[in-house]
Amino acid sequence: RKKLFCSVLPFGSFLFLFFACPGKKMKENTGNPLHLKSLNHISLLCRSVEESMNFYQHVLGFLPIRRPGSFDFDGAWLFGHGVGIHLLQSTEPEKLLKKTEINPKDNHISFQHGGGREKLKEMGIEYVRAVVEEGGIQVDQLFFHDPDGFMIEICNCDSLPVVPLAGEMARSCSRVNIHQLVQPPQIHP
Repeated sequence: RKKLFCSVLPFGSFLFLFFACPGKKMKENTGNPLHLKSLNHISLLCRSVEESMNFYQHVLGFLPIRRPGSFDFDGAWLFGHGVGIHLLQSTEPEKLLKKTEINPKDNHISFQHGGGREKLKEMGIEYVRAVVEEGGIQVDQLFFHDPDGFMIEICNCDSLPVVPLAGEMARSCSRVNIHQLVQPPQIHP
């Protein structure tokens, strides 16, 4: 019989519980076992919250929002485009690695856009352009870094259909409902 390990880690005024089953492989789950609804936010460790806030506000159009006053660490919350960005001030900013090479195959977050190359040029932001073609559909991608070296992509990915591996018809990204993709087809007599 395997034991279930639990640890509680403090984070500001919150406690996070972590459970682990050592040696036990995760069962393959289909559907939406955790009943996820959407992406809520991403958290980014920053050298300067002020500089990062400026970038996310003025380059990507996010708006600052209130964050809990009980936090005992510096940071800022922003919201836009259906997702939150939580900026966390690093206690040791000089130790943060800053990526300078723009590599489209590196970790990044992507936003849908309808243009942007000229605006990035105007703002003096270095970027790399990539074009993906699939079945006659072209996707234009622009990759660039935030002030801390976290990579951002803006693309017209909505033109590329989301095609499930089995049993469904293709849809565009903005019209996909994950629940529709994971539901088995209804059989009517």
